[in-house]
Amino acid sequence: MEEDYRASSYDYDELFVKSLSLFSISQNHLLLLLLLLFIVLLLFLAFLVFFYNFLEIHFLADLLTAFRGDPVSLTYNPSSQLYKSVASKCSILHGRFLPTPWLSSPHLQTAFLSLVAKSPHVTYKRHMFFATDGGTIALDWLMSSDVKGASCTNDATRENDKTPILIVIPGLTSDSGSAYVKHLVDRMAKHGWNVVVSNHRGLGGISITSDCFYNAGWTEDVRKVIDHIHCQYPEAPLYAVGTSIGANILVKYLGEDGVNCLLVGAAAVCSPWDLLICDRYINRRLVQKLYDKVLTVGLQGYAQLHESILSRLTDWDGVKKSRSVRDFDNYATRILGKFETVDAYYRRSSCVNFVGNVSVPLLCISAMDDPVCTREAIPWDECRANENIILAVTQHGGHLAYYEGISADSMWWVRAVDEFFDVLQSSPLSNRRKKVEGPSLSIPPESSIDQGPYVNVSEDGMVTAVGNSQEDFIAEDECNEDVDHIRKDEDAILHEERSDLLTEKTHSKVDLNQPLDQNLNDLDVPVRRRMDQLLRLNRNSIWLLAYIAIVTTWPLVGSALLPFLKKRFKSIIPSALRRR
Repeated sequence: MEEDYRASSYDYDELFVKSLSLFSISQNHLLLLLLLLFIVLLLFLAFLVFFYNFLEIHFLADLLTAFRGDPVSLTYNPSSQLYKSVASKCSILHGRFLPTPWLSSPHLQTAFLSLVAKSPHVTYKRHMFFATDGGTIALDWLMSSDVKGASCTNDATRENDKTPILIVIPGLTSDSGSAYVKHLVDRMAKHGWNVVVSNHRGLGGISITSDCFYNAGWTEDVRKVIDHIHCQYPEAPLYAVGTSIGANILVKYLGEDGVNCLLVGAAAVCSPWDLLICDRYINRRLVQKLYDKVLTVGLQGYAQLHESILSRLTDWDGVKKSRSVRDFDNYATRILGKFETVDAYYRRSSCVNFVGNVSVPLLCISAMDDPVCTREAIPWDECRANENIILAVTQHGGHLAYYEGISADSMWWVRAVDEFFDVLQSSPLSNRRKKVEGPSLSIPPESSIDQGPYVNVSEDGMVTAVGNSQEDFIAEDECNEDVDHIRKDEDAILHEERSDLLTEKTHSKVDLNQPLDQNLNDLDVPVRRRMDQLLRLNRNSIWLLAYIAIVTTWPLVGSALLPFLKKRFKSIIPSALRRR
C-alpha cells in the first residue's frame, strides 16, 4: 500500500511539474500574442496618422474649437466703395465657414462633389449660339418663372424685362449638368433671377462645328455671349459667375474690357489665377499628382468625343499617351491656340495679369486648402490695390465644394455669391453701369444666332421643343439699324464739339462751311503765339531752378553769380508778368 501511495504521489508530482511547464509555455505564447497586437496597433495608429495627414483631415482641430468654424479672411482696398456699400453688409462674408464634419478634408470635399453629391433637379431651356467662326455654344436657360411654377415670360415683353440675369461659366470639363452648377442655378432662380449656363465648345452634348476650341485664356466666346444676351435683354442687369478655369476666363475678360464691360457685377470662385504656378503645384506631391491624372483622363475623354476633328488638328498620338494636364496642353491646347510653348500658353492665359484693370464689382472666393488651385497663386496685393475687388479666402473648402451642414446639402460659396449679388443689386453701384453705358445703347453681337426653337433638356438627356417663334431672337438688321443711329448721333456730336472748339479757342470768325483743315490753318497763328509764350516761360523757370540748385549746393558760387542773375531776372520777371 505504501508503494502504491508513493507511486501515486510521484505521479501527482510529475503531473504538477508538467502542468507548470505547460503553463509557462502558454504564458510565452500570450506575451508573444500581446506583443504582436501592440505592433499591429502601432502600425494602425501610424497608418491613421499618415492617412489623417495625407488627406489633410482637420476634424480634431474642428473638435477642439467646438465646431465653430474659421472666420473668412477679406482682402480689399481701404478706400473701396464696394466694401462700404456692399461687402460690409454681407453677413456670410463676415461670418465663419464650418465644413461638414464627416467631410473635414479638402480631398473628401472635392471627391464628394465629383462622385457622390446630390444636386437639385433642374430642367433647362436650350438656346444654340453660333459664333462667327462657325462654332456652336449651348446656352442652357433656367427662368425664375419656371422654377416658381408660373407661366413663361411673354416673348413680346421680353426686351423690356428688367429681371437680373446671371451668366454661369463652368470649369475645365464641366457643363450645365455638373452638381455645383445646378446648386448655383437652382438657388439663384428660386430667388427671382434668370440664369443661363454658357457651356464651353464641345460640352453640354454639343459637337464641335469649327476648328476653334476653347482654352483657359479664350475670352471671345464669353464676350460674344454677353453681347448677345445684352442685345436680347437691354434693360436687364447682367451678372456673371466663373468657376475654376471659368473663373480665370471671366477675370481675364473683365480685365480686357475694363470700363467697357457690360456686366454689373461678377464672382470668381476657386480661380487658378496663375496657370504656371498651378502647373508646378499639381506635380509637386503624390496627392496632387492624383488630381493631375484625374483631370488628364477627363480631358482625354473630351478629346475622344471630338476625335474626328482633334485627330486632324493636334498630335493625336501624343494626346492619347498624355499622362498629365501639361502633356495634354502640349499636344493639343498649345497647338490649337497657336502658342509657341506650354509655358507661353500658361503665362498669356493667366488672369492674374489682368486683375488690375477690372472695373466692375468682383467677388473672388478661394480656399487655402484647395488641392488644385494653390494658395501660392492668389494675388493678394493686386486685389488689395483694386477698389473694385473683394477677395474672400477661407481656411477650408476644397475645390468648388464648400459643403456645410450635417447632411452636406448646402454649399457655402453658393450662399455667399447669392448674398453678394443681392446686396449689390440693391446698392447704388448697380446704377454705375447704366451711367457709363448711357441710355438705351445696346451693343449688337457680331455672332449670328439660329432661328430655331427653345428646347427642354431633362435629366435623362431627352430633348423636347417648347416654341418656334421667330421673335425669340433679335434680328441682325434691327441691331444694324441701332448701330447706324448711334453712328449718326456720334457724327453729330463730333461736329458740334468741333464747332465749340473753333468758337472758344479763337477770336476770329470761322466759317463752319469750310473744311476743317482750312479752319485749323486759320487757328495756326494764335496757337503758335501762345506756344512761344509758354516756351519763354519754361526757359525762365529753368534759370530759376538752376539758381536754386547752385545756391543750395555751392553757396559761395551762388553768391558770386548773384549779381549776374539779378540783372537777368530783372529783365525776365516783369516781362513774364506783362505776358500773363
